[in-house]
Amino acid sequence: TPVVQKELLKNTRYRCGVGELMKLTCCLCVIEACPDKEAGLQPWNPGHRETHRVTIGHGRKVVLTSSATVHSIEIVDGGKLVIADTSRPIVLRTKHILIGNNGALLIGSPDCPYKGNLTISLYGSDVPHSYFGRKYIGVGTGGTLEIHGEKKLAWTFLNRTLHPGENNDNNYHFERGWGNRGIIVHVVDPKTSEVLHSDRFDTYRSKDESRRLAQYVEAVEDGMILAMVVNDEGSNNLEDLARKALMKLGSQQFHQLGFRCGTSLCFVCVLYKLWLLDMECLSTVRPHASITIDTHSNTSILELADDTSSWKPGDTLVVASTDYSMHQAEEFQILPCPACTPFQVKVQGKPSYLHMGEEVDGVDMRAEVGLLTQNILIRGEMEPRCYGTEACKFFNFDTFGGHLKVEHGFKAVHIQGVELMHMGQQSMGHYPVHFHMNGDVDEQGGYNPPTYVQGLSIHHSFSRCVTVHGSNGLLVKDVVGYDALGHCFFTEDGPEERNTFEHCLGLLVRAGTLLPSDRNSRMCRHITDGAFPGYVANPRQDCSATSTFWMANPNNNLINCAAAGSEETGFWFIFHHVPTGPSEGMYSPGYTEHTPMGVFRNNRAHSNYRAGMILDNGVKTTQANEKDKRPFLSLVGARYGPHQDSDPLKPRVPALIHHFVAYKNQDHGAWLRGGDVCGGTFPDDDGSKQEVKNSLFVGESENRGTPFPDNQNWGPGGQDLNGRSLPRGVNFPIRGMQIYDGPINVQNCTFRKYVALDGRHTSAIGFRLNNSWQSCPNNNVSDIMFDDVPITSRVFFGEPGPWFNKMQMDGDKTTVFHDVDGSVSEYPGAFLVKEDNWLLRHPDCIDVPDWRAAICSGHYAQIYVQIRHPANLNMKMVKDEYPDRPLILEGALGKKRHYQQFQPVVTLAKGYTVHWDRAAPAEVIVWLINFNRDDWINVGFCYPKGTNFTIISDIHNRLTKQTRKQGVFQKMQQREKLEHSHPGWGYYYWEEETGLLFLKVKAHNDKADLAFCSVKGCERIKINAFIPKGSGPSDCMAEAYPAHAQMPIVDVPMPQKRPANQLVRNAFSSMWWFIKELVDRPSLSK
Repeated sequence: TPVVQKELLKNTRYRCGVGELMKLTCCLCVIEACPDKEAGLQPWNPGHRETHRVTIGHGRKVVLTSSATVHSIEIVDGGKLVIADTSRPIVLRTKHILIGNNGALLIGSPDCPYKGNLTISLYGSDVPHSYFGRKYIGVGTGGTLEIHGEKKLAWTFLNRTLHPGENNDNNYHFERGWGNRGIIVHVVDPKTSEVLHSDRFDTYRSKDESRRLAQYVEAVEDGMILAMVVNDEGSNNLEDLARKALMKLGSQQFHQLGFRCGTSLCFVCVLYKLWLLDMECLSTVRPHASITIDTHSNTSILELADDTSSWKPGDTLVVASTDYSMHQAEEFQILPCPACTPFQVKVQGKPSYLHMGEEVDGVDMRAEVGLLTQNILIRGEMEPRCYGTEACKFFNFDTFGGHLKVEHGFKAVHIQGVELMHMGQQSMGHYPVHFHMNGDVDEQGGYNPPTYVQGLSIHHSFSRCVTVHGSNGLLVKDVVGYDALGHCFFTEDGPEERNTFEHCLGLLVRAGTLLPSDRNSRMCRHITDGAFPGYVANPRQDCSATSTFWMANPNNNLINCAAAGSEETGFWFIFHHVPTGPSEGMYSPGYTEHTPMGVFRNNRAHSNYRAGMILDNGVKTTQANEKDKRPFLSLVGARYGPHQDSDPLKPRVPALIHHFVAYKNQDHGAWLRGGDVCGGTFPDDDGSKQEVKNSLFVGESENRGTPFPDNQNWGPGGQDLNGRSLPRGVNFPIRGMQIYDGPINVQNCTFRKYVALDGRHTSAIGFRLNNSWQSCPNNNVSDIMFDDVPITSRVFFGEPGPWFNKMQMDGDKTTVFHDVDGSVSEYPGAFLVKEDNWLLRHPDCIDVPDWRAAICSGHYAQIYVQIRHPANLNMKMVKDEYPDRPLILEGALGKKRHYQQFQPVVTLAKGYTVHWDRAAPAEVIVWLINFNRDDWINVGFCYPKGTNFTIISDIHNRLTKQTRKQGVFQKMQQREKLEHSHPGWGYYYWEEETGLLFLKVKAHNDKADLAFCSVKGCERIKINAFIPKGSGPSDCMAEAYPAHAQMPIVDVPMPQKRPANQLVRNAFSSMWWFIKELVDRPSLSK
């Protein structure tokens, strides 16, 4: 009926599609009832009484239409609370809201977003609920929470750089020379500085123009600025009517305007009916007129990449730092701006720091701009200072905010367009948004539509931003997390999978107290709960991992997200060997380490202290004990090797990181140990590798940062030596690609603007500082291009001094990589080695002093030498060809371990001797690493006279942990017999007069390309020595040489140097691939 139709139209919002059929226009409407218009709702206005405990149940359905204060609200047993969408702001104060079985809290709907202004304020303290705690909105089993605020743009990018102190207020400048004779007029709005109208009147040539000028002046609205400038000559036909009109405005000198004022240019600027800026004559030799309008208000105009029409005056924005310090993020409030385009906003204040709004040297460094204001606000009411908790040792402000928690078995939860401020508590389980042990929350769990949180602004949080705990399939989209304590976007125990974080922004993420990984160094030392007595914290190893995105399972999706400043790391993929907490037992040991990575695409990280991204490490999943005193969930080592179905016996699955941008992170852009390339002390996932392809590395861009007083990290940079911010200090060695471990393949990459300075080593390719670990000879580079990189700064192997220290660690001494095509060294196929590593050098190697390196040729492999009883020895290894150039190694594992491991790279088909700084170890295991079938070296191990030996060979499979004995070594009386060893047995020669036990170390099985060990497993030789008691140091150098010295021989000739024209041709080839990569990237603008 017409009455029903009228009522429907009044109480609904609808979507229409208009079409034409048989000349009849029809409107197909999908009617969506707004929740507060539902029939049968009872008005509810409880007033203001803090003792009023409200229960809405037994099918009761109410609509709140005005502000209220109550003790608490419980919605159960078919009860429903709807918030009315009114023109009056509503503030609901309560200690908690509990949505129980078959209860519902509804605020707007997806098709009828809430348009009013609503604040839910959680206040005070109370007896804690056994599950939800205090000061909460809790969604229990069977509960429904639907909150749908206005749909606003969550965040975007600056599209024009903001400079410190600059207001960017579109200052106006007008300039003319010859050919624009007469009086030029501008009408300016004094409130907005906008030029409303401009015109030119040729009063030199025409009296009509004079009369038009008089009419024009009379028509200008009162209160406008009238700016007039005379160019060349304007008095010849300027009649009295026009002169009087201008003098009426208050000009005292305009009547003096004459023919060019002699040789002067004359102008008059008048503010109509407000004040007068009178005529002035300036000497000039040629006509020149200009008008400049400078606004001196304390405002700024932000040029933005996306349409910001949904942002309103009064909203608060945050502009991210684009320098090393996350603390350069700045908040601004939006002001009215009628003249702004949809891609501009006017804000109160001027920036204190530089915020980039452009691509710089090929890298998109635009600052993120996030919205902090929504029309629905959920907040915690705070006390003026910290009180009553251990957190007060570290914070001088109240950290007991509100929180929102969702229990397993909820009926429906969808949250959109909500601001959450002062939420979270420095206690476990109380976060701004917390999905707790929910299992599958998408279609797989029977939720249709799937559960989501999107369009949220979470700021000034006291514990995280969004926590996903034991829940799968959640969509977290368009969420801004700003100024939070502890990991911001947080997956907790390890079983969380298939969650999607899309277009989320996190910035200014600070340390918190909850987990060891949340804590900074001070907290780590002082909070020792759960540690074994006697524990002494090592903060940089046990704690100090605060991250914007903390991923405890790699099977989650991160798409178009930005980590724009954390106390430690932007994105951290961490591994739980077994699930922890209430998730215990949900998967088998090692599952997450082998789980393929979800989608990681178009993400960016900057302004983080440690790294933009880390894919490495795990958490301690056992309680503290005497053997390992560290607390539960401290950081530990772990390795990632993704395989199909998370099964290490099935084929590998590559972990792909697409279009990742990292800049201005103080330590690393990215630390990636993907593919489990070298797990523990040996490769668990043998044959895997890491590849970096089609990427751009920039050393010192034109993003120079902002100087400020007492900044210790400001100094000269680049070829021009201009001042700039620096990552650590003025002498910190900047490196583009840091080679470590391996095997690593760097292919088709461009390195731009790496220039070493006096007192600061800078290089496109470098190595990990203070490295005790190995360097794989299969590390290789190819198709490398250098742009604004002097040849002296292409590579640097390190030297004793600041940051490099004494260069005495094993990894510092054994660095090596293969220059496959000569694009770095200009010698195709050459190896670059440390200049003083004579285990790898030969007479034809070419020294490059600027690199502290030598360019060599050869066939290289490694031996891992494991020792026990004792394990705290230093090993000296000598190549027979250079007995006066030994390599002394201290071991990779520290002196307190029950065994030690040395990992030298060796030249194949050569002879060596090994010596010890004390009595030789009773047990030595030699692992053949990167040996192909029939590769060999001869080694003489030094032992005291009177030593007896048992020597066997075996093959050990690291994956299955199975070992097969191969044979027993027999003692020979002649050293030459060593050449006749076989897979089933071998020979050793004990030269007692020199104290050398000689073995031929030879591989008998085939090896896959990048595998460390053979296809059957790792071939090993195990030496058990029975050493006379009281034996002294086992150093046989004096007896061994010159008796066993050999003439240096070049087995692999040095390659020919690449011609100059080939270098140029390959450079263009690399540039073509780089341009293609840029074309394939998402556009930087609309």
